[in-house]
Amino acid sequence: METTASIKNIRISPQKVKMVVDQIKRKNPQDAIVALSVARQKSAIFIQKLIKSALANAKNNQQLDQNTLKFKEIVIGKGVTFKRFRAGARGRAKPIIKRTTNLRIVLTNEVLPKSKPIKAAEGEPRPNGREMEAKNGTKS
Repeated sequence: METTASIKNIRISPQKVKMVVDQIKRKNPQDAIVALSVARQKSAIFIQKLIKSALANAKNNQQLDQNTLKFKEIVIGKGVTFKRFRAGARGRAKPIIKRTTNLRIVLTNEVLPKSKPIKAAEGEPRPNGREMEAKNGTKS
């Protein structure tokens, strides 16, 4: 089962939110809440509230155990952009772009498959640059 929670038009740029999300996306939701409680970024507050909301949705709406939940996906998207202008030199107007973020978290209690590392074919080493030149008959 999956459960979602979302928040729209957070007044923080998506780039800044992504920095915080990258720190917690490999953790389980309870550990992420603890890590976010000591984070100093403004976006940590909003992400923490969103995770708590997703956990509450799982518990109350779908009767899922909170200890078995994992992050399936955390989607960071662009929201509405506020455009303002500031007076510049020689009577010009300088643009001010105020970015917002849409954020969605999907939690699941299913076992997610782990990706396997890509390896070379059995018995064949990976060719380096010089071996490739010898095969192709070219030299750079």
